[in-house]
Amino acid sequence: MRFLSFKHTLPALFFALSANIDVQAQTAGNVQQDERFEQLLAEKRKINSAITVNDRYKVQIFYGDNEKARKTLQDFKREFKTTDGTIIFESPTYKVWVGSYKSRIEAERNLTEIRKKFPYALIVKPNK
Repeated sequence: MRFLSFKHTLPALFFALSANIDVQAQTAGNVQQDERFEQLLAEKRKINSAITVNDRYKVQIFYGDNEKARKTLQDFKREFKTTDGTIIFESPTYKVWVGSYKSRIEAERNLTEIRKKFPYALIVKPNK
């Protein structure tokens, strides 16, 4: 009679044991969840639908290094207190985008005022 080596016996033993095990999948039953979870989820959906950052026009007033971008944004906020602005990093440069306009016409109206202080400003529409 020939004996299998330990190297061959272990996989054979594992196969024999796993073939005899009755495997059951999880059944889809009722999940109990807190009411507050649904309220929180509804709030999140409402907030997400209100966020429309990428489908609006912006005015780019600067393109360059980080230090100058920060200074440009500070200068802009001093001059135009009601218009918000942000710094966007696209490797290797920084951009300063200001405003959030629904239409290009609205952006162009504001662009004429912005160009008095920032002559190289231009209109951009970020991609989604």
